[in-house]
Amino acid sequence: KKLGAKITVCGPKTLIPQNIDQLGVKVVNYLPDAIKGADVLNILRIQNERQKYGLLPSLREYSKEFGITKEKLAKFAKKDVLVMHPGPINRGIEMTSNVADGQYSVILNQVTNGLAVRMAVFYLIAQVGEN
Repeated sequence: KKLGAKITVCGPKTLIPQNIDQLGVKVVNYLPDAIKGADVLNILRIQNERQKYGLLPSLREYSKEFGITKEKLAKFAKKDVLVMHPGPINRGIEMTSNVADGQYSVILNQVTNGLAVRMAVFYLIAQVGEN
């Protein structure tokens, strides 16, 4: 638990940092296990440049196993789940367009408010440093 939240990390074993479970997060490699019961899904961008290191069989396989689709949300997600993504989105890989632009998405709000939130955090950190 971090700040009262239960964190679950999901992805291919080759992309999940070793010993991340020591930070108190749950690690799963099967997407439905990560979706079930989650209040928020924060999807990260797959870095295409990692493809050249052989960390993924293919982007198509990654999308099939770990991509968020409307169908997967309908089958496994809570009815009020929120979908986040810091951008830029590789549509059709991390998630489909109908998820990115759909009813569960708060991505545009996240992007709009991201700079202000980061500035507020930096301000608070600077205040602590002065005391």
